[in-house]
Amino acid sequence: MISMVVFSSTLLYSCEDYLVKYPLDQPSDATFWSTESELQMAINSVYRSLYFTDRATTHVPFQFLFDFATDISWDRNLSVWQLLGQGQVTSVEPTLIFGAWSNAYVNIGNCNRLLAYMHKAENVTNADTFKRIEAEARFFRAYWYGWLINLYGDVPFTTDPLDVFDAGLPQTDKETIYHFVMEELELAGDMLPEEYPSSDRGRITKGAAWALKARLALFNNDWEIAAEASGKVMALGKYELYSNFDELFTYEGQNNSEELLTIQFSRANQLTHETPIHTRGRLTGGFATKIPTQALIDSYASIDGLSINESPLYDPKNPFENRDPRLNATCVVPGSIFLGYQFETHPDSLQVWDYNQNPPKRIDNQEVINPYATFSGYQYRKYVSSDEREFRRESELNIMLIRYAEILLIYAESHIELGQVDNTVYEAINSVRERAGIPGIEQGKSLEELRQIVRQERKVEFAYEGLRFFDIRRWEIAEDVLSGPLYGRPLGEYKSNHIPEFDENGTPVYEAYAGELRVFDTRIYNPSKDKLLPIPQRELDINSNLTQNPGY
Repeated sequence: MISMVVFSSTLLYSCEDYLVKYPLDQPSDATFWSTESELQMAINSVYRSLYFTDRATTHVPFQFLFDFATDISWDRNLSVWQLLGQGQVTSVEPTLIFGAWSNAYVNIGNCNRLLAYMHKAENVTNADTFKRIEAEARFFRAYWYGWLINLYGDVPFTTDPLDVFDAGLPQTDKETIYHFVMEELELAGDMLPEEYPSSDRGRITKGAAWALKARLALFNNDWEIAAEASGKVMALGKYELYSNFDELFTYEGQNNSEELLTIQFSRANQLTHETPIHTRGRLTGGFATKIPTQALIDSYASIDGLSINESPLYDPKNPFENRDPRLNATCVVPGSIFLGYQFETHPDSLQVWDYNQNPPKRIDNQEVINPYATFSGYQYRKYVSSDEREFRRESELNIMLIRYAEILLIYAESHIELGQVDNTVYEAINSVRERAGIPGIEQGKSLEELRQIVRQERKVEFAYEGLRFFDIRRWEIAEDVLSGPLYGRPLGEYKSNHIPEFDENGTPVYEAYAGELRVFDTRIYNPSKDKLLPIPQRELDINSNLTQNPGY
């Protein structure tokens, strides 16, 4: 509720002497904004807002969880992500529908307050620090408004601090808020430094502001702005693809040249996440609740860069050989070694090798005999580091919310949509592919061919990074890719006929052998309502100026 949750340090009034008493149990606007250290405290608290999650069932950054309502991932928990993927989420759902709304407005409110009152400390604050804090606050306000308009469409909008009586803000149209966000991010980018000393790693930079601008422009099909903003990030010369995709999501690759916006975790600062325990399987002490689908597994090309239905290198009886290396870096597949255990999900594999013992020993295969092992037969490997065996619930591995590979593909896609294809477009695409270990594409492709290549690259490059949910909606293919069963591995052996066809959206089609695959859910998408989330019912109950989104 905007009126109640945003104004976190509202003055507490007494009926008799409200003009003289300040609150004794919380900061007051009349006294707090007076020193540089207080401004630093305020903006640092806003940084923590990047880590918002469903505290009830999973401490995983919510930005990534949207993938689990798409065709490439599934959440075993009976949660909002299942309901969202099934087209059954309602306006009274508290975890996502109200949680994402209220979290955004809490942090927008905090930014509004900081920007409104920080002038009180301007004369006692270093000029560069003051400028940086203002820019950071503008960035975060834009960040959360960007989430709101992409999730809910038209929403209440204000740049003023709210008090407890502001319960009736009307909705502002999405387009107006979008243009405000673009202006704020441009301004923030102009004000922010290009880099910081290592002691301030993780703070918002000029590149991060322009990168967020590029992403939000892409999400709103504003190709010119997306092309311009991504080009400005590239022109900074501060970022490059990290050379080893395998290490990119591990401690070995942390704080690398590809990071643009990260959540910085630290056990010492009591900020950790639970990604490992939700993606790891039963043998490795996890729950295997967040899993990839067969559609994602089959979307990775062969090592020659051709799709598996076209490559002569693909052997359906040994489907994980000669594949795009990103497959094994992103997912755990049968036949691989994961955290020292043999990973097998064939139902007859009742025992597997434990290589953590010397000599190795055969043990019961919990990935088969445990009823809550991975339903698809696969697991995610991203953000699961071998260093975290003892900290499955307290990972301090930083999470990248925006990385340079996305900027390169935004640059390519926006120029393709503008019909402005030149060598730089091919270079952007090929640098992502070649870093992964597959050949680049040859020049001379049609716009439609390039469009499909970029969409394919985004699917496999950013799996389990939360972008797929928004991509399939803005491409207007959600109705096609979210229609029908979610499949997992074959019920038995991988066979010679297990080669899917691919439709015009690059989605594997399993009609010829669907009966031989695991099925664990059904996706449903209604284009008349499911492009947006519903406005939370509790907001409608207290604010008669709000209108529910269509279909809810």
